[in-house]
Amino acid sequence: MSVHEIENGEEVAFAGAECVTLSEFMASGLFQRTYNEGMRLVEETSAYLDGPGRQAARSLPRDASLAYAGESMRLTTRLMQVASWLLVRKAVHEGEITPEEANSEKYRLATKEIGRQPRFDGVEALPSELQELIRRSERLYARVERLDARLRETAEPVTQNHPLAEQLRRVEDFFRENLAIGLPRREFGRRRNRPD
Repeated sequence: MSVHEIENGEEVAFAGAECVTLSEFMASGLFQRTYNEGMRLVEETSAYLDGPGRQAARSLPRDASLAYAGESMRLTTRLMQVASWLLVRKAVHEGEITPEEANSEKYRLATKEIGRQPRFDGVEALPSELQELIRRSERLYARVERLDARLRETAEPVTQNHPLAEQLRRVEDFFRENLAIGLPRREFGRRRNRPD
């Protein structure tokens, strides 16, 4: 199993298996590159919007001014979602929260609608630096969205209807009973004839 980026830095490839675990992802170096890129883009965007962007917005025509307000709001929302996702995955890796907590609805990427809406009218009149920040944030968001989908594939719990649920339960029971080790109990259903 390996995890790597395609040369242009926009695609994420998972070679050798259908899914990737969080530990494999973290060990690949892709997480650190994505984390660094995300945090750097947050800082760049903040510096631009608080400085040169604010000055540039004052001289824009009305249509472009509305586009500036809407696109800068989408930009900051998109980046805050990415930063939150990256920080949550880092917290899981460092043992601060569980993978189950990280995969809860509370930590899902919540701006998919914002990311897929057409750009505002007048966006072509926006400063080129802002347009570049928007493009970079969209590419980064799309990459994080793909990573999130792939990591969630491996995090889905085995349900009672899963074909391997019974076999997994038997393996766990064997280790618990014969080797007296304390494995966490999975919720596959109630065990029959459990010895006390």
